[in-house]
Amino acid sequence: MKELTITGRNSGSKLLIGETLQNLKNYLPPDRVIVIADSRVDQLYRQHYNRYQVILAGEGEGIKNLTTVERIYGEMLDLEVDRSWFVVGIGGGVACDLAGYVASTFMRGLRFGFVSTSLLSQVDASLGGKNGVNFRGYKNHIGTFNQPEFVICDAAMLSTLPLKEVLSGFGEIVKHALIADETMFRFLEEHHREAVGLHHGVVEYLVYTSAVIKSGVVNRDETEKGERRVLNFGHTLAHAIEKCSSQYTHGEAVSIGMAAASIVSLQQGRISEETVERILKLLKNLGLPLKTGIDKTLLIDAMRHDKKRDDDGIDLVLLDGIGKCVIVRSPLASTADLANAIDLIDDDGHLINLTAL
Repeated sequence: MKELTITGRNSGSKLLIGETLQNLKNYLPPDRVIVIADSRVDQLYRQHYNRYQVILAGEGEGIKNLTTVERIYGEMLDLEVDRSWFVVGIGGGVACDLAGYVASTFMRGLRFGFVSTSLLSQVDASLGGKNGVNFRGYKNHIGTFNQPEFVICDAAMLSTLPLKEVLSGFGEIVKHALIADETMFRFLEEHHREAVGLHHGVVEYLVYTSAVIKSGVVNRDETEKGERRVLNFGHTLAHAIEKCSSQYTHGEAVSIGMAAASIVSLQQGRISEETVERILKLLKNLGLPLKTGIDKTLLIDAMRHDKKRDDDGIDLVLLDGIGKCVIVRSPLASTADLANAIDLIDDDGHLINLTAL
């Protein structure tokens, strides 16, 4: 097992990479524990935590809203949960986001931790102390910054994931490589087949390296006042895609967003055509999409409501190379560049219309 620490404003968070669900009890008080679990995960793993009170969150992005939060609050009241209780979120990013938000707000805050069961959650969603829910279709518009006491990343639990959810995790893994680690990017290029096949050593390296990158950024900027914004690479368009369609997982939407942001980086003279082609090739090799047929006017409108915007414009994260990124303050109109960049990728995943760049 490898351990990393995120230092928050009020407490530290231990990232336990390679720890197992079976050892969950070692990190909990002896009683007054309530588990908020993804319903599908609960069907597979309830025997490992059936000594505790369990509330089922449901399953899928559609439950990540205030209606679900209100229901969970009600069940906690029925169980007479008070501020002495400990909350554990068990599941992927949705369940952990919900559990973290509920714990951070119920009776003004309970202690909490996570068992992260999806690849997306282990490399990104459950790390960093962002907890929240969607509102009127907009991603994570309501939430808190509050660190879990621990995050258990059990690699064995990834074997029960549907392939589409495995691939979703690679969207965020590629993001970490592109913004901070060229060596990790080359590793993915060389080992993409083993990665998708969940080869133990390959996945352990990718989960740990992603956690190192994200924990380092969060330690330096927990509440996203500056550097933490680099973690939004690809996410401006991705969140718009998720707002406009339920067809894509988060990682798939991020893949399309990264492809578009890479092309905008090329248009601004920051990276070469060769670099963009490498990025597109890796995403395709990992089974991730590069473009979408969603109406661009809908995407642009959704991006104009992105929570990262303000009256002066929006911060776009662009590349200065593989492993190097920059935050560029841009007018809201520049969101059209991201939407239009999709048209510069052909059906085989290569750049087209280069004379227009």
